[in-house]
Amino acid sequence: MSEGVDRAMRVLELLAREPAQLGGVAADLGVHKSTALRLLQTLESGGFARRTDGGWTVGLRLIDLAQQALDSLDVRAVARPHLAALGRDCGHTIHLAQLVDDDLVYVDKIEARGQVRMYSRIGRTAPLHASGVGKAVLAYRPQLTRLVEGGALPAYTPATISDPAALRAELATVAEQGWAADDGEFEPLITCVAAPVRHADGSVTAAVSVTAPTVVATLADLRHLLPQLLATTQQISRDLGWSGP
Repeated sequence: MSEGVDRAMRVLELLAREPAQLGGVAADLGVHKSTALRLLQTLESGGFARRTDGGWTVGLRLIDLAQQALDSLDVRAVARPHLAALGRDCGHTIHLAQLVDDDLVYVDKIEARGQVRMYSRIGRTAPLHASGVGKAVLAYRPQLTRLVEGGALPAYTPATISDPAALRAELATVAEQGWAADDGEFEPLITCVAAPVRHADGSVTAAVSVTAPTVVATLADLRHLLPQLLATTQQISRDLGWSGP
């Protein structure tokens, strides 16, 4: 790596931590102030650094590039091989759902082997309060409860949780145990277990589920697959940069 590139990277790392004065930048690099100033001015001309009343800090161009890099971490692309492996391992339908604005959308699906195809499809939305993936996301994003508590909670089946207080209790349980279940709450005779996927900052915007008709697997049957499901969502989260427990 050239000396100039190395110095530029060190300056950007320094400015990302906190604003710095010219003297501090020069001292960190071990160079004269005039050399540090030329480097800062070069970074400033490219939008990677900017001068403020508090000294020098990162530029908006660098912030934009960082956001583009984060946006390029497509959960579906990262998750796909893990979903396929889970599908091969358990034999049931695997779903990946992700928040798109305020909607939870199925963004990937691995079909079960030799079973009746699920009605679910990529691009279809999942109800936040009446699906395993919905509750697995909702439990970790309390700000979204306004979406399901602002009015009546639609009862899709007799098993749907349509009372706000009961839903809050259910979400507390989900958050505590780390997984959610749907036992015929959205579609009769369809059951699933689901677990959240975390991003590098620990936030939850997606979830993975293992789903089957109850004639094929009951909720009790699917609960036996929780170790494989949780191992899958943990690995996806690791690949997205999460380093928590």
